[in-house]
Amino acid sequence: MRVEYETDPDAIVHESFRRIRELTELDHLDPVQQQVAMRVVHSLGQPEIASSLRFGDGACERGREALARDCPILCDVEMVKNGVSRRLVSAPPLCFLNDSEVPKLARVRGETRTMGLYGQELITITAAIARMNLVIHGVSDFQISSGNTLAAPAFAQGDKLRTFDVVLANPPYSIKKWNRGAWEKDPWGRNFLGTPPQGRADYAFFQHILQSMDPETGRCAILFPHGVLFRNEEAEMRRNLIEADLVECVLGLGPGLFYNSPMEACVIVCRSRKPAERQGRILFIDAVAEIARERAQSFLRDAHQARILAAYQAFADEPGFAAVVSTADVLAAEGNLAIARYVKKQKPAVAAEDAVTLAAAWGAFDAEGREFWTGMDALVDMLDGLAPAEDADA
Repeated sequence: MRVEYETDPDAIVHESFRRIRELTELDHLDPVQQQVAMRVVHSLGQPEIASSLRFGDGACERGREALARDCPILCDVEMVKNGVSRRLVSAPPLCFLNDSEVPKLARVRGETRTMGLYGQELITITAAIARMNLVIHGVSDFQISSGNTLAAPAFAQGDKLRTFDVVLANPPYSIKKWNRGAWEKDPWGRNFLGTPPQGRADYAFFQHILQSMDPETGRCAILFPHGVLFRNEEAEMRRNLIEADLVECVLGLGPGLFYNSPMEACVIVCRSRKPAERQGRILFIDAVAEIARERAQSFLRDAHQARILAAYQAFADEPGFAAVVSTADVLAAEGNLAIARYVKKQKPAVAAEDAVTLAAAWGAFDAEGREFWTGMDALVDMLDGLAPAEDADA
């Protein structure tokens, strides 16, 4: 049986609130309170909750005044915090409780709230598997399209790409067969950093993703090979990227984490508008050692993930693991984003009683050298003694 889903966001919102109005008893509230109540019902998915809602005198008016003054929004759980629309408020939401039971309950009830998922995949069968996976997990608001992202992007609004709050991507690594000539005159404006070389389309996908981010709320996390951080042939595009102050974090991951690829990879996190305290700065995290391997499988344990997340949230130097570098310093290094350039490995500490002077170290080296050459002389003498016997056999 084929199921048709409404995919237009405005139509989805309109139909959602129409149904709420039909199912919910709101006559005990005034018109302004009814608007708030409808949004509470929409977020909870429980029309019956409306009869239990009570408002203090002037509560809605005071709320509007607070939003107009950019007062912070207080949330009880991370899920609510992440669902607050950045289009409507500028002050960052604050959360004081991260209750692990909330996401568990959401999974049990199969709820996906008001989040819409969109994706495009070149291989038709892979796109079909993605759709099936979403259906199995109870997600209904999605649109997965088949097609070539570079040649024919699936999501557009008029003559511009459709933009999203969050973009997660694992583009194909360094493909060579793509239409570079068409990219030079890309009608979607995706060549604002420059045109990538024919042999490496990584920055074509990168620019597509950046152009698909909402100009106010957009964020992205992209899995790339480390080469995009320092290759000379992409240096000019990389400098343009850094000058635009879009890069927030460069995260290095250990080897073997991804199917059919033993290589190390990196994740580049970008924002359309970075928070004021992070503007003009880039966080580098070297998490290559944060990895576990069991039964030929590599993965991140909870402790590894927690350490990476804590470093990202702290946005501060952590010797041997994280470093915050100004974009000016990165540009002075010719736009090189290689993590090892900024996060220096810590040298193991040597106890005072174990320290060796230069003279002692040289003496030990000289003694070992003499022992080696004495052994070599003995080996040569032995081989010389065997030579006549070999001649006789010949």
